[in-house]
Amino acid sequence: MLSPHATPSRGGSGSDEIAADQDRFRSRLTDTIEQFLADQRSVLGAISSESLPLIESIATLTSGGKRMRALLCYWGWRAAGGVQDASAPVTAGTALEFFQAAALIHDDVIDRSDTRRGRPSVHREFSARHTDAGWHLDAERFGVSAAILAGDLCLAFSEELFTASCADTAGTTARGIFNRMRTEVMAGQYLDLLEEAVGPDQSPAVAEERALNILRFKSAKYSMERPLMLGGALAGADADLLAAYSAFALPLGEAFQLRDDVLGVFGDPEVTGKPAGDDLREGKRTFLIARTLGSGTAASSARINAMLGDTGLDAEAVALLRSLIVESGALARTEELIEGKSAEAFEALTRLPADGVSREALHRLAEAAVIRTA
Repeated sequence: MLSPHATPSRGGSGSDEIAADQDRFRSRLTDTIEQFLADQRSVLGAISSESLPLIESIATLTSGGKRMRALLCYWGWRAAGGVQDASAPVTAGTALEFFQAAALIHDDVIDRSDTRRGRPSVHREFSARHTDAGWHLDAERFGVSAAILAGDLCLAFSEELFTASCADTAGTTARGIFNRMRTEVMAGQYLDLLEEAVGPDQSPAVAEERALNILRFKSAKYSMERPLMLGGALAGADADLLAAYSAFALPLGEAFQLRDDVLGVFGDPEVTGKPAGDDLREGKRTFLIARTLGSGTAASSARINAMLGDTGLDAEAVALLRSLIVESGALARTEELIEGKSAEAFEALTRLPADGVSREALHRLAEAAVIRTA
């Protein structure tokens, strides 16, 4: 449900201008990604044609998606006074797309996820390649190892592209934001991994606090806050404007990830591209789960802790866990938190010192982030 603090998106010429502008940006972004990967095919092909599957797996992963991070970077650039057709936000947006690809590849390895966007995840793709070819040794180990290397290659590409985006801009501040973003994500990912291991031993209140900290650093900052700030910094935004960006985008990113956590349990596989209840099989200790454990009965908490992380959960077991989450009130509380974070973001957006077109574009991106089914 949309926050009551949010004003509806306006139609008319302003919306048409935004849609056309975003279409042009996405087209340039896609062209840049494809050209960069074509260049990298030549580099890897010169090493050995056998290394080309690394590029193909990356190309498949970067060919889709909503481009949300790149678009936030673009409108951060525009709202800070950057010109419409500049190359810097396109190159920086491409860097963000490769960083996102790296995060997805590595996250799927860590979570042992079989699918991504309705297709086999990268490590499963390489495992299948090993099996189909009848190669020696362990197919699963080969798949995981190859995926780690593909993710590392994406990180290298991201660094190369971001450095290029700073060439003709005020890149010092942007470089600091980019470096901080990478560290935040790696630390957040480790905390997520750690929570799966020690989570059952935490008190409910501590578990909720830790879950919110994980979603902030593993996802919220790099999904929303840092891309917007990067675009602004590249355009020369001062500290006050960057702070205003953060006031809007950080709570938005938190609402975005909370929605993702809900979809990870209750989402439609036909829409999300992942099996129903996949987060339950992966044992994710999200705010939703922490709240359930804190609000439910001792018997239900014991049952959840016993079942969470069981990769063999069938549809009936997933349905049982869903019912326990709903009955505890945790789903309703998470929806309330999403509503509150969204309201905070939309309120901050009204105070953002930006032109009307940029503010409206950010409003529409914010709506898309928190009102979604995938």
